[in-house]
Amino acid sequence: MKEFWQVLKRFAFPYKKYLGWAVVLNLFSAVFNIFSFTLIIPILNILFGADTTVYEFIPWENMEDMGGFKDIAINNLYWYAIQIMNKFGGSSTLLILGGFLGIMTFIKTACYFGSSAVMVPLRTGIVKDIRTQVYNKVLALPMGFFSQERKGDIIARMSGDVAEIEYSITSSLDMLIKNPILIICYFATLVFLSWELTLFTLFVVPAMVWGMSLISKRLKSQSLEAQEKWSDMMSQLEETLGGLRIIKAFIAEDKMKDRFEGICEDFRTSSNRVIIRQASAHPVSEFLGTVMIMIVLWFGGTLILSDKSPIDAPTFILYLVMLYSILNPLKEFARAGYNIPKGLASIERVDKIMKAENNIKEAACPEHISHFEDSIRFCGVCFSYDNGKEVLTDINLTVKKGTTVALVGQSGSGKSTLVDLLPRYHDVSKGSISIDGTDIRNIGIRDLRQLIGNVNQEAILFNDTIFNNIAFGVEGADMEQVVAAAKIANAHDFIMEKKDGYFTRIGDRGNMLSGGQRQRISIARAILKNPEILILDEATSALDTESEKLVQEALDRLTDSRTTIAIAHRLSTIKNADEICVLHEGKIVERGRHSELLAIDGYYKKLNDMQAL
Repeated sequence: MKEFWQVLKRFAFPYKKYLGWAVVLNLFSAVFNIFSFTLIIPILNILFGADTTVYEFIPWENMEDMGGFKDIAINNLYWYAIQIMNKFGGSSTLLILGGFLGIMTFIKTACYFGSSAVMVPLRTGIVKDIRTQVYNKVLALPMGFFSQERKGDIIARMSGDVAEIEYSITSSLDMLIKNPILIICYFATLVFLSWELTLFTLFVVPAMVWGMSLISKRLKSQSLEAQEKWSDMMSQLEETLGGLRIIKAFIAEDKMKDRFEGICEDFRTSSNRVIIRQASAHPVSEFLGTVMIMIVLWFGGTLILSDKSPIDAPTFILYLVMLYSILNPLKEFARAGYNIPKGLASIERVDKIMKAENNIKEAACPEHISHFEDSIRFCGVCFSYDNGKEVLTDINLTVKKGTTVALVGQSGSGKSTLVDLLPRYHDVSKGSISIDGTDIRNIGIRDLRQLIGNVNQEAILFNDTIFNNIAFGVEGADMEQVVAAAKIANAHDFIMEKKDGYFTRIGDRGNMLSGGQRQRISIARAILKNPEILILDEATSALDTESEKLVQEALDRLTDSRTTIAIAHRLSTIKNADEICVLHEGKIVERGRHSELLAIDGYYKKLNDMQAL
């Protein structure tokens, strides 16, 4: 339960006013419920002649002389009932008492409904907060985190696990507020009716609680296993949707069906164990509660049949009614005891994202820059991922303002990793990267990335309109600016051919456009941002000749007078670069202009010859 209270402290504090109202309304509900039960005694004793005692009104100030509040309260309650019966008759008295019962029941149920209703904003608010915090954390985490995690698993944690938290924890919160109030009020009433019988009952309750705890013992670990199987299922679905073209091309539908069926069967098996154990909660608690009632009935009946009974028969009936009423809150407590471990297992999985360390940290007092004046310098830069293998080794490179530097080399030589270090998607392991002499780790991350624009090999677009994709990340962009950027990117003509023009939705990842069209939208987006530093990551390598020509024209306009770092496999696109750096196994092995590198007759010459062939 310690973990549970920590979770509430984290997420329920902003909604404490709802907790306060829930406590007040549940308290009223319990009090009126008890008062409605107390009407049983005068109905039995007076209306049906079960009690022939003659009662006289006892002033409340004589409490100490007449045996205390309990005796006076019972005596005066009977006296009032007799007065009503003498005045209105038995039938009318029954009607009046029934009316009081109805009024109290109405107030009780209204308070009960109110206590549940005020918890709804708390429950939905906690779930909303968890989802938004996880989403915000996902946005803040470095790119390296996602290279180690499956997208489907992250989606499963934000959907299935958060839904389990809502079902298991926030729904249990209502029970954990209401039931202690009911138990305390009912227990106080039981002590008031007969402390001897209540003392005996207390010896029976621990055995009931122990029996219930046996069921929930392994529920958390079993729930954790089931949620992990759910993540596997979501990951498999996400991979299938992303790789559907390859699955069909290689006629692998049956293989994927078998794999998915196996994962579903594992999830079903894990879920069965959790659900069966959870389903056993109600019958076990029902049985143990009935056993407790039987034991108390035997003990109380024995007391009544004895010569000196501390309780009369009608009071004992009320005692049994109250005791049976206290069983329901105990059962709900038990149900919360089974639900909470399931929710804690989901919290544990969500916390893997929430508590993930973000090693890309903002400086304590970051420098704020808005312009790039002189140069970018890579000084002795080394980088390795978490597995320890060094990807870049001793990179020294200066990129002057207004120049174009191209990075070429075999796949896996570290080109993309090198350009990812500049906007701080990763941080260097050794060495430093500086802009105008300032280490980028001392520059505000937002300011740094505001200077940089990206055009990647895969145009990353969103399921939105063309206008919103071009204006993405640029606040207050108007139609005139978007159209101007599209014209520079050679995109305006094909956009206007669409039925809705700039307000055409382009589908998931822009799949309603061709590769060249997607790339030109991506370039228009970079043009509108108007960055001082531009990173081109093989922006034309996946295009056909005609699309490449149109995109290359757009890129030439984009890179004109801008500082550009370009990654290229097609050497024809970077012949005019001011400097070409050849990377091999994480090191710069050659550098110079196109003609100079051909004269060296090294790696670059081999690459050029292979492409010429």
